[in-house]
Amino acid sequence: MRDDIDDSLSGILGKRSNYTLDEIKEAQKRRKKEGGNLIDNLRKVTGRSLPNASYSQSLDIGKMCEDRGIDLDKRPPFEPVPVNSDSDSSAAYYEQPSYSSINEAMADARKLESEIDSFTKDIDHDYNDAPATPPGPEKFSGLADELMTTVLGQQAFLKKLTIAFKRPFVLSRPGKLPANTIYITGPAYTGRHFALSTAVKLMASRGILRNPEVTVIDLSLYPSAGEEKLFLQDLYCALSSENEVILFENFENCHISFLNNLCDLVMKGQCQLSSRYVLQNGQLINVANSLAHDAVGTFDVQGKFLVFISTGSIEKLADCFGAPFVNSISDICETDRLSRETIAQIAQIEMNKLKELASTHLHFNLQVADEVVDHSVAQSDKNAGLRAVLKFYEDFLDALVQIRLETDLPEGADIHLYMSEDGRVTAESGGEATDLFACLPATYTTGLEAVREELNKIVGLASIKEYILGLEEYYRIKKRRSEEGLKSSDVSKHMIFTGNPGTGKTTIARIISRYLKAIGVLTGGQLVEVSRADLVGRYVGHTAPLTNQVIKSAIGGVLFIDEAYSLYRGTEDSFGLEAIDTLVKGIEDNRDNLVVILAGYSNEMEEFLSSNSGLKSRFPNLINFPDYTGEELVAIAHSIAAGKGYSIDEGADTSLLSYFNAVQALRPSDAGNGRLARNKVEEAILNQSRRLVAEPDGDLSLLLSQDFDLSDIAGDKI
Repeated sequence: MRDDIDDSLSGILGKRSNYTLDEIKEAQKRRKKEGGNLIDNLRKVTGRSLPNASYSQSLDIGKMCEDRGIDLDKRPPFEPVPVNSDSDSSAAYYEQPSYSSINEAMADARKLESEIDSFTKDIDHDYNDAPATPPGPEKFSGLADELMTTVLGQQAFLKKLTIAFKRPFVLSRPGKLPANTIYITGPAYTGRHFALSTAVKLMASRGILRNPEVTVIDLSLYPSAGEEKLFLQDLYCALSSENEVILFENFENCHISFLNNLCDLVMKGQCQLSSRYVLQNGQLINVANSLAHDAVGTFDVQGKFLVFISTGSIEKLADCFGAPFVNSISDICETDRLSRETIAQIAQIEMNKLKELASTHLHFNLQVADEVVDHSVAQSDKNAGLRAVLKFYEDFLDALVQIRLETDLPEGADIHLYMSEDGRVTAESGGEATDLFACLPATYTTGLEAVREELNKIVGLASIKEYILGLEEYYRIKKRRSEEGLKSSDVSKHMIFTGNPGTGKTTIARIISRYLKAIGVLTGGQLVEVSRADLVGRYVGHTAPLTNQVIKSAIGGVLFIDEAYSLYRGTEDSFGLEAIDTLVKGIEDNRDNLVVILAGYSNEMEEFLSSNSGLKSRFPNLINFPDYTGEELVAIAHSIAAGKGYSIDEGADTSLLSYFNAVQALRPSDAGNGRLARNKVEEAILNQSRRLVAEPDGDLSLLLSQDFDLSDIAGDKI
């Protein structure tokens, strides 16, 4: 009977709600495939709900007859009734049954009314989109106290959080606005996320909310305008889901255009989309035709709770969203730093969890001295807070897993854990004692050592090597400060390399990309080398997408722009200026995981930096690459030859030194520096092959003085 009821409702729903007949048909297909009732599937297909009214009260026989196109006078059989004469959709017409008398029509209407009454009772039981009797404020009684038994050390915060969720049940907000907008802030590792998820679960168990889950949207996933489709799809899914609480985090790293959408949701209850979309199989598809059937042009907040979370102050929120947005927030809930007593409670809870895991999964019987728990609490000193304690127990578990992997201890083996005299956590079993954390695998350092070795092999550039190695020291201290809860403001990593061609700029850029990856500053470590042609488009509207595509490919690594000054060819070069503006925006949006290096001649680079007011401030690290000396070029020539499987006879060094010194003195700007040495070695290899034709017994790997053509000191052959 349920199928018949759903089918009967189709005509009514198409005219009595915001659903089209095409949407109803799609919902019916989904219902047959996945189950559920028609209303459930309509909401899943469209993301929209029925009007918030009692369905049975809003229907009467006369209106139902009108909605179904039933003429209470006798009407011709199967006459099509136009719904929208301008539409070419298959839903433009639907057939109506024929009635021979008003009695038949009224009987059919009464039957339909009965079916609808039965159906709406089912709706109230299975799916209560707008409860006739919403939960009252009394259901919040004792909620904060119940939360405090699970979330420790945040009594004031939990009271504010409870009030924030209680607010719309005391006085609901007008129109289509969110149920409430809440800002949760406070130091990291103080229970912000845990408190929110716990509160939502408890409210669901009390019948305040229908669903115990929180939908989380990480706004750092949308750093540029290119992620618009991904952002809208994720936002649509969040607004369409049955979860009533949406959590937005990392708003500081989100593109400004998407923040504007969120502003509208908070302040107006809906946001207008810049493009038109249609819904196909639960996915939003962009359509060029704004008159497309069933086009989606707005998102509605649908009375959900919107929660923003950060460690930043309310001023930081205002910087990103603006003052009107902040004024629309009803509740600001801030956590406090956890006291040492609270951390000690949490440490004991973590130790109890660890004992249970060891027993059920590793089959160890842990016997832990109180001093070990005290030692774990001590990790929170120096402002490290709860983060250090949790890290201690993560390492603790990893060490126990390693013991199980490396030893043949029987199931149920006793492991005694205590503090040794030298302050180490010691594990003893079967009379053997060992440092517990010594069981952990050594930190991976091979990549870092390989980069250091490669850097050391580079000839010259002593000051530049010192600068690069200094980066590791800075980021090591920065990490320590962060782990101990101290402020660790980042410094700009972007650089400008100046110097003549062949002085090693590209080579050093490649090493820096790998080096920053090895020390954990960058996630990818790739080097993307580009020039003007890769950034500047060929027609209007081409430059910004092209530049953004290059930036996106370099995220996690280093973007190296050679001859960067060529991007600026004067104020009339609108394409070049657009590329620079886009570059500056991309640098700001990806400042935590992108390093940009601009390379070029010193004088030209100075003029280039003046083309955009934001450029110079973002590139404070100016590194000049000096020309190589004659001695350095001789060493480079030996290194290049060795890399090709050759060696240079020592007798050639004197003539090579004289040659390199002369060239560097006469024409350093176009001599090529390292490229000059490479060219000379490659010329010598060709000359050697000619010489060896006449010397069958000659050394195939040795380059002699006569193999080097050193007659072009002034740039031309003499």
